[in-house]
Amino acid sequence: MNELHRKKLMDCFEEGQHGVVFVKGAGLMHRYGTDFEFPFRQESQFLYLTGVQEPDYAMLIDLRSGEYHLFAPVRDVQYAVWHGKVSTMEEIQRRYEPDFLHAADRVGEVIGEIGPDRIYVLDEEQAAWLREQGVRGGVSATGEGTGAGAGAGTGAGAGTGTHGRFETTALVDALTDCRLIKTEDEIDKLREAARVNNIAHREVMKALRPGMCEYELKAVFEYHQQKHGLMQPAYSGIHAGGVNSAILHYTDNNAPIRDGELYLIDAGYEFDGYASDVTRTYPAAARFTARQQQVYEAVLEAMERAISGAVPGAKMEDLHLAAARAILEGLADADVVRGDVDDMMEKNVFALFFPHGLGHFLGLDTHDVGGYPKGVDRIDRPGIRFLRARRDLQPGMVVTIEPGCYFIPALLKPALEDKEQRAFLNASLLQEMMEFGGVRIEDNLVITEDGHENLTDVPKTVADIEKLRKVAI
Repeated sequence: MNELHRKKLMDCFEEGQHGVVFVKGAGLMHRYGTDFEFPFRQESQFLYLTGVQEPDYAMLIDLRSGEYHLFAPVRDVQYAVWHGKVSTMEEIQRRYEPDFLHAADRVGEVIGEIGPDRIYVLDEEQAAWLREQGVRGGVSATGEGTGAGAGAGTGAGAGTGTHGRFETTALVDALTDCRLIKTEDEIDKLREAARVNNIAHREVMKALRPGMCEYELKAVFEYHQQKHGLMQPAYSGIHAGGVNSAILHYTDNNAPIRDGELYLIDAGYEFDGYASDVTRTYPAAARFTARQQQVYEAVLEAMERAISGAVPGAKMEDLHLAAARAILEGLADADVVRGDVDDMMEKNVFALFFPHGLGHFLGLDTHDVGGYPKGVDRIDRPGIRFLRARRDLQPGMVVTIEPGCYFIPALLKPALEDKEQRAFLNASLLQEMMEFGGVRIEDNLVITEDGHENLTDVPKTVADIEKLRKVAI
């Protein structure tokens, strides 16, 4: 799989140019100068190109010959004492199959032997590291005249805009284009992450009892992920009861979940680096209250409209606005908002309740690369300005669809004082709902040639949730 990724990357550069791609992998990280090690997670660009899940490696691709060089750290006896067996160079060669394997301290020497005209790096920090290894040269961040292909957005053959050996833009652009469209092997990994995530979410839905603390549900979720062999969280999970469910990036996860409240879980783990990201919201009791159900079904309708429109050629901003309209229609049916929905859309009333973007790309990172191509800006409009992806959908893209409706005092109280917005709001009902919390529902989709494949299989209709909750309670 990683050989194919390197081939995709090479196709972004002019054939036969005398340049090299260099990427340094991640090292171990410690807490505040102590010997407390954070769990290791490889840097995503390096993982994409190499598949190496160990610290302190580096890699190089010679763009003229196509040869792949891997640089492995030299471990001593003390490393073996504290960290376990040290792999031999022969074992590393068999594991990763580079064309050439070197000790990590030979990076400068090998680059000197190749003598490239350009060294493509991820950023100035990696260029500075190469200088420490004896590699010399200035830095260009323009991407001009580097010989990177048009797919990398770098202006192939556009001139002589570089003034040195390091180039810090073209490689990131090229890798973004490569990672945007997933290979079938990558999609298989995303399917496996989703399969285990589906199991873990169902188990939490069955485990919740009124009076449990958020961290207890977090423990249930993590247990089932790790029981099935997934060890790395894809992001800081959100386990939020009651009013906490209206905090978009809530991570305290330490409050009790009371009878009559909603519980929102937004969490996922990685399989071999590839993420799953699923959100569900359901009652701590066996059933939704009437008001909870009204809000929930507004969000579910928004999700279904967005998912039905998630086909090749669809624009993410159009899906977002379709979801926003569905939420307003549902809130109007619940008498939370009043007036003409077209007028409310024009006045951005939806952003008071749906203040974040509809979704994002998913892959080696939860908020994966490629959301905004060069030349495409964010839409300067409430709510939708936070949309994380603004591209026409294409087969092979993997996206999340995650509409939400929240009752956030910091947004609603000023709106109730605003002459234009308060005309659309049922003030007395909203005052009662300031501690309602929020509802978010999120699925993961692979865009296919004729539509999409939904990787998420966790109950989300009111009937299916209540059926599982009744059994649990």
